[in-house]
Amino acid sequence: MNLHNPATDLPAANSLPTPAPEASPGTPAQQAFRQAIQDVENLRERLRELEEGQAEARRRYWQQVGPLAQTVVAARRGLFAPLEEALLLPYFNRAEQRQLEEVILHNARSLHDRFGEDVADILQRHAPAAAPPREQPAAQQAPGPDDGRPEPSQPTRKTKGKKAREAEKAAQEEQQKLLGNTKNLYRQLARANHPDLERDPARAQEKTARMQRITEAYEANDLYTLLQLLSEHAPGRTDTESEDLLARYTQALRKQQDELKQRMNELKYGTSSAFAATGKKQEAELRQVKRHLRAEAEYLQHIEQLIQDPENLRDLLRQLAAEGNNI
Repeated sequence: MNLHNPATDLPAANSLPTPAPEASPGTPAQQAFRQAIQDVENLRERLRELEEGQAEARRRYWQQVGPLAQTVVAARRGLFAPLEEALLLPYFNRAEQRQLEEVILHNARSLHDRFGEDVADILQRHAPAAAPPREQPAAQQAPGPDDGRPEPSQPTRKTKGKKAREAEKAAQEEQQKLLGNTKNLYRQLARANHPDLERDPARAQEKTARMQRITEAYEANDLYTLLQLLSEHAPGRTDTESEDLLARYTQALRKQQDELKQRMNELKYGTSSAFAATGKKQEAELRQVKRHLRAEAEYLQHIEQLIQDPENLRDLLRQLAAEGNNI
């Protein structure tokens, strides 16, 4: 039996008419601005997911190497007391005392940089104080017009690399100024949407509602909502000032996209990517890290026993100086 009824059956999918996509409202500048906002939000979401994934991987990583890392931290912290006591002994000469200071600082920086330990007190006690700028002697000051010496040469022309760096710096400052200042954006929106400046009652009522949203977003320091309101301002109208402002914000948002992409690449392929390794590669990396930490802990424990005696400490300092190494 033929159950096909051409009068009631739905047509095949490929025979259905395809609706044309609706054009986005607003000028090209407004459309580009809205797209830039959406792209930034998408990148932020992807970056957030990547950071959460790597945070979990880091947690699992330190669960496996954490005990050995804590042993190394304890061993390095155990070096401070005997080394600082050695500085008080008249046994060591000035050169050896300077080397002891370097050993203490190197140990503190290793704890801070590798393990995130707070050693600000050690660094404050032993880091060399910055020397105050010395005043230029009168004989070396810039020559006056009548001192008889030749004029200094004119500064050389800026290189392309220097010009590019200055342009990049200016672009970053512009981006920070735009995306980090809600007050400036609020003023721009308030000036364009203030209902008291509108004679048409209907448009004044519309601007009153919009102005309320603008004020609420500004009081909450909600830059994203302010940007959305900026993109919705006067759709379809041509306002040169608004169009120029939108173009500047669009450029700043695209710059922010580049920075977000760079941050994602750093997380994917930088030093933190080791935490996200899986399978055999992660197992091999963990075994190697454990071997290094175990060997470092044993070495540091040996050093701690060695430096209790001043003569042994002096021999150790000579050995480190000859090898160009540090603890």
